[in-house]
Amino acid sequence: MSYGDPNNPYAQQPQGGQPAYGYPQQAPQGIPAQGGYAYPQQAYPGGPGFPGAQVPMPGGVKGARVVLWILGILSALGGVAVAVIGALFASEFDSGSSSSSDAAAALSVFFVIIGIAVVAYSLWPILTAAKLGKGRGGVRVSGIIYGSLQTLFAVIGLIGNVITLSSEHGSVAGAAAFSLVLTLISLGLGLWILIGLANSAAGAYFSRPRY
Repeated sequence: MSYGDPNNPYAQQPQGGQPAYGYPQQAPQGIPAQGGYAYPQQAYPGGPGFPGAQVPMPGGVKGARVVLWILGILSALGGVAVAVIGALFASEFDSGSSSSSDAAAALSVFFVIIGIAVVAYSLWPILTAAKLGKGRGGVRVSGIIYGSLQTLFAVIGLIGNVITLSSEHGSVAGAAAFSLVLTLISLGLGLWILIGLANSAAGAYFSRPRY
């Protein structure tokens, strides 16, 4: 065969780096062709638009995940502290009489139960935060529900603190003022979770295709 034959589709590349005549060779699927015949970027596995491609987590979801971690860890530590205090309560306040011992034991059991319940409740935000990166819409709904309850409890506590401040004075009012500050922080964290998970960017992230 001769180089440069325009009627030969199998013409070989001539020496000297000059292109041969003939039909352009097509690149395999997923591999860019040379000479301006590249496939669109979205055809590459892992590229933008490719099913199953890595989608960055929106900033609101990242913030909500951090808040969920913080609230879950603080709740777990608080529950453990309450349970330990309850376990030590009976021995610390045992006056020797049977009636006092029974009352102290009942109160101790009550604190232990409350502590265990708080620890169990703390697993909700911890597990939700752990699954936000790979979870689907169900994890998002779980976070929204938790944020709603956090906000609701904060609003109820805020109302109670305001009523206490308006009717009490002295040390009671000081304790209510401190509780009011904590309640406002709790309210802000609850709203942070709701805003971070309920916006449109979060909805698009959790509804992304996975293959």
